[in-house]
Parts: sequence; C-alpha cells; structure tokens
Amino acid sequence: MSLHPSLQNYADAWTHSVEAISELVQPLVEGEWNRRTPCPGWSVRDVVSHVIGMDCEMLGDPRPIHTLPRDLYHVSNEHQRYMEMQVDVRRHHTAPEMTSELEYTIIRRNRQLRNESREPHAKVRGPLGSEITLEQSMRYRAFDVWVHEQDLRTALGRPGNLDSPGAYIVRDELLAVLPKVVAKEAGAPANSAVVFDVHGPVDFLRTVRVDSEGHGTIDGAVSLGPAATLTLDWETYFRLACGRVTVDSVADRIKTEGDPELAAAILRHFVVTQ
Repeated sequence: MSLHPSLQNYADAWTHSVEAISELVQPLVEGEWNRRTPCPGWSVRDVVSHVIGMDCEMLGDPRPIHTLPRDLYHVSNEHQRYMEMQVDVRRHHTAPEMTSELEYTIIRRNRQLRNESREPHAKVRGPLGSEITLEQSMRYRAFDVWVHEQDLRTALGRPGNLDSPGAYIVRDELLAVLPKVVAKEAGAPANSAVVFDVHGPVDFLRTVRVDSEGHGTIDGAVSLGPAATLTLDWETYFRLACGRVTVDSVADRIKTEGDPELAAAILRHFVVTQ
C-alpha cells in the first residue's frame, strides 16, 4: 500500500521543510537555541519543540502531562494553551536532546508516510481533540512546518526556500480565506472588487469580488476599476497574514491604490492564523 496520490504533495512539502529545519538547527550552539523568532513568544528551541510535538501527535503519541506556567504572556486562549504544552515541556532540553529528538521524529514520520494507506477523507485526531480528515491534517502540517522553517531562517539569518513546495501550499491556504477577510472582516461594499498583486519568488494576481449580498469569491481575472488594489511582495504577504510582522513595520513594502479606508481595513484584518 502507498500514500494516496492526492496526499503526496503535502507529504513532499512537509519532508522538504522539516529536513531544511533539521539542517538549519544541527550545527547550532546552545545559546543560538534561545534566539527570538518572529513567532510571538517563541525562541528557536520553542519552534523546533512545536514541530516535534505536532508530528508526534500525527504519530499518535500521547500528549505530555504537564502544567503550564501562569506567566506566559503570549498564551491567551485555549488553542494557544494546547500548542504551548508541547513547547514548554521541552524548554529546558539541551541542544543535543533537541536535535536527536527531531531526527528520531523525522525518521518515524517518514516511515509512517511510506506505510500510509488510509484514504484522504479518513478521520484523524486534530488539535483540541477535534476530528479532521487525514487530508486536512497533512495540509495543516505542510503549512505549519513551512511557516516555522521561515521563522527559523529569519531568527538565524539564513534566508531561503521562499518558493519551495510548502510555499505554494501556504499561498493556496492564505488565498482561500482572502474572500472572508475582504468581504466580512473588512466590510468591502457590495458589488465591489479588490485586487492583490503579489510579486517575488511566489507571484500571483488575484481579485476578490463581493456580490450584491456581500459574499466574497476569488479568481485570477483582472478587474477593471477595483475599489482597492494592494501591491506587495510574497515575503511581506505571508508574514503579515501569519502574524509575524505588523502593518506599520512593513508599510514601506505595501503599495495601496483606490479607497484608502478599505485598504486599511483589509490590512487590519489580514492576520488569519492563530
């Protein structure tokens, strides 16, 4: 038995990113594990701990029994508490402990993927005890690991892989929620269109159209006379959408045309990850 063809691109993207992470952290000395990353509240060690922990959950390992400290300022809801558990339990692990556990987890996950025979719609355990499909779970892991690879690259001054397989999964996931951002969160007017022109290693032009009832859709066709146009580079786009930078800190990398209030409202609601 082998992996279902529709899951292969998620497996490939996860493999590419997690092996890049392993290569990045293997030579780090103890102090470098404490460097701050763009992921709020997390160091290099914390990001790697999260990657290990989430893949251990994909393997079906039991979650750690651990009490979180009360003074974690970046933890404010149940989802964040759930994610923090796998991180905090490893906060005092040494560099060799981190790299060896990462390597062992990668070996186990690769074996699991080689032997994976379930259908994409098979139900698996998701965060907070939820049930999601295997396809959703694998897509989430590919998304998550690529974004965290970029967190580590920023922290360590090692840019790269902005157009690797995981980047396109992240692009598609972020584009899927764009109609909600524009139509519902930012309140774009009925019968209007907003254009996003993104350039760089991953480039695309997309138009979000809001119908007469206020529902948003997205397509790749050019819109004549859009209500607003936002032009920015790929790195700024995904960092903004993933909450890694603030609008003010990257304002010089974003060009807006059309209705300034609508453009500002879209950017205010641009963060779509928890």
